[in-house]
Amino acid sequence: MKPHEAEKRIRELRTILDHHNYLYYVLDSPEVSDDEYDRLFRELKDLEARYPQFADPNSPTQRVGAKPLDKFSQVEHTVPMLSLDNVFSNDEFDQFVERINRFLGRQEFYDFVGEPKLDGLGVELVYEKGVFLSGSTRGDGTTGEDVTQNLKTIKAVPLRLRADVYPVPEKIEVRGEVIMNKKDFLSLNGRREETGEPLFSNPRNAAAGSLRQLDSRITAQRNLDIILYAAGTYRGIQFETHIDMLEHFRAWGLKTNPHNKLLKTRDAVYRYFSHIEEMRDSLPYECDGVVFKINSLSLQRSLGEVSRNPRWAIAYKFKPRTAVTRVLDIIPQVGRTGILTPVALLEPVIIGGARIQRSTLHNQSELNKKDIRVGDTVVVERAGDVIPEVVSVVREKRTGKEVPFRMPSQCPVCGSKIEKLEDDIFYRCINISCPAQVKERIRHFAHRGAMDIEGLGEKWIGTLVDEGIVRDVSSLYGLKKEDIIALSRMGDVLVQKLLDAIRRSRSAQLDRFIFALGILHVGEHIAKTLSMKFKSIEDLEKVTKEELQQIEGIGPEIAESIYDFFHMEENLILLKKLRAHIDITNPYESAVTGHLKGKRFVFTGGLAGLSRDRAKQMVEQSGGSVTESVGKKVDYVVAGDQPGSKLDKARSLGLKVLSEDEFVKLVRGHE
Repeated sequence: MKPHEAEKRIRELRTILDHHNYLYYVLDSPEVSDDEYDRLFRELKDLEARYPQFADPNSPTQRVGAKPLDKFSQVEHTVPMLSLDNVFSNDEFDQFVERINRFLGRQEFYDFVGEPKLDGLGVELVYEKGVFLSGSTRGDGTTGEDVTQNLKTIKAVPLRLRADVYPVPEKIEVRGEVIMNKKDFLSLNGRREETGEPLFSNPRNAAAGSLRQLDSRITAQRNLDIILYAAGTYRGIQFETHIDMLEHFRAWGLKTNPHNKLLKTRDAVYRYFSHIEEMRDSLPYECDGVVFKINSLSLQRSLGEVSRNPRWAIAYKFKPRTAVTRVLDIIPQVGRTGILTPVALLEPVIIGGARIQRSTLHNQSELNKKDIRVGDTVVVERAGDVIPEVVSVVREKRTGKEVPFRMPSQCPVCGSKIEKLEDDIFYRCINISCPAQVKERIRHFAHRGAMDIEGLGEKWIGTLVDEGIVRDVSSLYGLKKEDIIALSRMGDVLVQKLLDAIRRSRSAQLDRFIFALGILHVGEHIAKTLSMKFKSIEDLEKVTKEELQQIEGIGPEIAESIYDFFHMEENLILLKKLRAHIDITNPYESAVTGHLKGKRFVFTGGLAGLSRDRAKQMVEQSGGSVTESVGKKVDYVVAGDQPGSKLDKARSLGLKVLSEDEFVKLVRGHE
């Protein structure tokens, strides 16, 4: 095939595949079989490989993911992505309508659009002249994370908008929800269970974790979906109503929910809610309610927002899913810090399609308050359709044979003494070598935010500890391939992948290492704060409680926990062993004596020469800190391209405003 013929066929195949993607993912009415689609896809892929001069980043083949990113950069939304207020009954919905009438000075019922409320991760897609430009997460509503490469792997995200029905706008920000359908969630967890990786607790967490992968090639394997339902700013197009906007979305190839409906009466709203609630189990995705929005966009603008909620929309939540079952037993479970948590073993019951047979009872005090006993008949609820919780006891079902639970005096795993301090609600196993604690500490050590040892899941850890091959986290660095293969049915490739992940963790940043140690009350944020105050782990070992309490964000309880950790002999022995295996560097070392020490920065608008993440890192490495909110304690506001309302507030407070160039000079010490 000659180059010009290849180019023509490549363009033709892209058009055909884009059309079939639209039919399949947006209209849900495919015209060709999967085999035929795959044949066309392979033909295009082969031609693009043979004729790389015709490459196009928006080709249907370019959804496999790119090289891993070091970190996500921050994106400031031009219009805040608001959250919704909730109602739980028809009466509360009527009160919502009455509030609208009072605000507008009217007395009428408005046209609403009903939409199933999705349980996913909010995102924003930006299109310019019909081409997908970038995408970000909702974040805190004002600032999100740039996940453009990951969004490109979602097949329902059009890389180019269709213009055969309506012309595409000059620019539009489209908002929606990234979800994982139930069947894909079960399939993903099944694969993770086979490889010993920790399971996702629900489809929303799986979707969020998949979209926030630094390696978009992993995202591409997760089969995510997306449904769009709103717009931020837009130019070159006008909409009169919300339903009109959704019709344009669908025509452009943006996937909307086929169950969306225009509702003109109060009774229609109630009937729609009941209909969606009845069919929720048959929906392919998790749905926890219905969102009702006023259809008129001019009315939406007139109503505006209150706090962080729009006045013109409300989430009408479904009643929690509950079931009645029996408590077969209550057992204490030992965590990584030695805390014993009572767990109810339940007679299996199906709630919302999930088989429930365990529920945490939190602590002895909470258990006593609810008076839950072994043998009790209880009401179990899936809070948020996710976490099973025993909400109450059906006391009239008691026979007198029910047995109250009391924490044991000895650890159920290692037999050591259980202690409870006078002012503490928790019972703890005091043996730091308790196998249950060791397993949980290794699991925490391998966490993605800590040493990031991918593939070291619960099953692997359990086997390695139970067989005595791993005694503490330092033992991981002595593992050999033959030892693991002898213990497990895992193949050579998976074992090597685990050993490679352990090898990569031999180089670690100080903040991640501190977090990995599992010090009580020390999360990722406090670990980072400590790495910005102390040059090394050795410096941290010498610090006093008083010095720790002088650090912003560290109170007496956290200070005592940190001090105690670094003054326990067994912990110092472990640290010595770990330092023999791990090269610990501190990217914030210069922050300890940096010339911006104590200075607070806020960023608004886009930066031309720096990513938001890099700018933040420059501040922190010079001793300063970055916050999201403008206030009197802020020292500098850095204004980039198209700054938001933060700039106006900074000027009203008389704060120092810097351009990007001025910021760079300041950070480099040349104010």
